[in-house]
Amino acid sequence: MVLRALGVNYQTAGIDIRERFAFDYSAGIQAARQLVLEGLVSEAVILSTCNRTELYCEGSDHEDGKTTPNLLEFLIGRSGLPYELAKSYFYTHQEGAAVTHLMRVASGLDSMVLGEAEILGQLKQAYTGAANAGTVGKHLGRLFQTTFAVAKETRAQTGVGLNPISIAYAAAKLAQHIFSDLRQVSVLLVGAGDLIRLMARHLTSMGVQKIMVANRTELNAEHLAQQFKGLSFSLEKMGEHLAEADIVITGTASVLPIIGKGLVETALRQRKRKPMLMVDLSVPRNIEPEVSALEDVYLYCIDDLQNRVEENRRFRRDAAESAECMIQSAAERFMDWLRAQESFRTLCIFREKFEQIRDQITQDNLRRLQLGEKPEIVLKRLAHDLTNRFLHEPTRRLRAAGLEREETVLNLIKELFELNHEILYTE
Repeated sequence: MVLRALGVNYQTAGIDIRERFAFDYSAGIQAARQLVLEGLVSEAVILSTCNRTELYCEGSDHEDGKTTPNLLEFLIGRSGLPYELAKSYFYTHQEGAAVTHLMRVASGLDSMVLGEAEILGQLKQAYTGAANAGTVGKHLGRLFQTTFAVAKETRAQTGVGLNPISIAYAAAKLAQHIFSDLRQVSVLLVGAGDLIRLMARHLTSMGVQKIMVANRTELNAEHLAQQFKGLSFSLEKMGEHLAEADIVITGTASVLPIIGKGLVETALRQRKRKPMLMVDLSVPRNIEPEVSALEDVYLYCIDDLQNRVEENRRFRRDAAESAECMIQSAAERFMDWLRAQESFRTLCIFREKFEQIRDQITQDNLRRLQLGEKPEIVLKRLAHDLTNRFLHEPTRRLRAAGLEREETVLNLIKELFELNHEILYTE
């Protein structure tokens, strides 16, 4: 049996190609079940996200070499693309490489955003669905449980996912660092574009409950504010609400500053010098640089955040190197366990074969006793038959190895049966 990982991801194909191979949750479970029912694999888990579609499976390693092509045909068939073209987008890993790949995926080392944590939850969901559907057995079960533990350990020990490496998330973490409890603060978002929308999601996920949105087009501000049960108004009315904001984040396309030093000074007086965090994510800047000279104002521009993001990227890359070492060790331990399972199966087959021979010869000689043959004769025949049957195949293989000068086989047989030439010849 062979472990395999087959897939397509953001590194091998654009979104227009990836979406052709995507499965929704139910379809992924059904496809895994179909693979098992058709006998292409014995165990299967399908992971499908916006950045990847991957099949993790265990199946026979057929001599005709058709296993992997058949799996690819199964995955490619639903895409509507020519096989040879679609195949070029796929990667395939086997055995230890498949184990390492899964552990890297779970740990966020194979993600578009290095160290991101969302993929681990998606993997757990895919695994749970497959397990409930009966497409996970002993080996994939052990592999995924080991992988989840490894992902948790690498994140805890290396910090690979700790520091934000997107501008929006870095800005949100900055706010969280300055204000100990974001549930108590009021946020003013200036603009209604994608970056500001992302900021709103990050901040509310961190506990922010009061959001105000100011925008040149008030209708757009209203649509965004409604998503977060916030207040909206036009840029012209921003001065009326600026003093209410503990955090101000701007992200408009204006070519001129829309928040000047005088406006902020007025707001600070109304706030009775209560500190204010201001984050300008715009280029050109929306907040006059002179605002940074005011006491009780903490002003950050996109360059400040970009420097922090770059430092965090370097930190994550260093942490990723440590995580890679941990994953490699964990993958080797899992493969040792898997090989031990294979040895155990071989041992069981070995013992079963010779127990069948023993039982057959015993029954033959019991019949001879029942027919009246002398016990000593039957006993000698029993010992003779057992010896001949047990040693027939090893003897044949030993002679062939001698003729072919297969020293490895000869030495292995000597070791297995503890053959000592000096003792054999002197007794």
